[in-house]
Amino acid sequence: MKDTYILGIESSCDETSVSIVKNGNEEIATVISSQIDIHKSFGGVVPEIASRNHVKNITLVLEECLDKANMTMEDIDAIAITYGPGLIGSLLIGLEAAKTLAFIHNKPLIPVHHIAGHIYANSLVKELTFPLLAVVVSGGHTELIEMTDHYKFNKLGGTLDDAVGECYDKVARVINLEYPGGPKLDKLAHIGKPTYKLPVPLKDDSYNFSFSGLKSAVINLAHNEEQRGNELNKENLAASFQKVAIESIINKVRKAVIDKNIKTVIVAGGVAANQGLREEMEKLKDELGFDLSIPPMKYCTDNGTMIAAAGYYAYKLGRTADYYLNSVSSEKLN
Repeated sequence: MKDTYILGIESSCDETSVSIVKNGNEEIATVISSQIDIHKSFGGVVPEIASRNHVKNITLVLEECLDKANMTMEDIDAIAITYGPGLIGSLLIGLEAAKTLAFIHNKPLIPVHHIAGHIYANSLVKELTFPLLAVVVSGGHTELIEMTDHYKFNKLGGTLDDAVGECYDKVARVINLEYPGGPKLDKLAHIGKPTYKLPVPLKDDSYNFSFSGLKSAVINLAHNEEQRGNELNKENLAASFQKVAIESIINKVRKAVIDKNIKTVIVAGGVAANQGLREEMEKLKDELGFDLSIPPMKYCTDNGTMIAAAGYYAYKLGRTADYYLNSVSSEKLN
């Protein structure tokens, strides 16, 4: 059987990334140009600045990826592109690059939902077996998605307000951690002890999440300690917050696995890199006996590899787009 090579382009936020993946599960080459240092002084991603840097980087990243793989565009079978959700200006840069390549080289254009990319990052680790539960945790999403086959997504529940990654970043700002604060807060949590009492949000029978109340509780706690003249223990606050945030996720995953008789669970999204979550998911796996897949750290954050992997399965299903494909800042996974 002929091998299939998919070139994936990701530009939904502040990473410009191009990757080539063989048969949906073998990374041939990946290049990522990160803008973390550029946005650090602003405390977060500035959309206009992100877009301008994608314009500067996209051609260089593409050329470097092809060189790294020792391939040309003639060796590529199709081009997969993140069309949404994300920052609209950033998305458009990647999309126009993908359309141009598809047109010039007469290659199929494969539209990939950003969250589908995060989910299919797991196919780079092991073959996906269905039915499965995808635990999507990132800066913009916290969702439980049931899959019965490739590209068959059934959303069981999601966050009603803040995503868990967004909450991590906001809490990190409260204790003056430099952007990006989420990973730094995770490290602090492993040093401290959960001595501060915080509420576990949305303890109900749904599959939904809520993190705004937890964020507000941390802000109020920090403010009250300051007003009382007490020194805030950053390590212990980080540990207290992480314990509650992860407990909230684990509780809902446990319910879904039991209710739906799930045998395979995969974790997807930037927060999949969180060491605390990984540890608790391993414990839940041992408790309930399901098969667990969590991508390596390099596939958790935004990258073209996951887009190419997801693009392969979309390509096999005939999910192509014409040149009228447009970027969308918000889009339901389907």
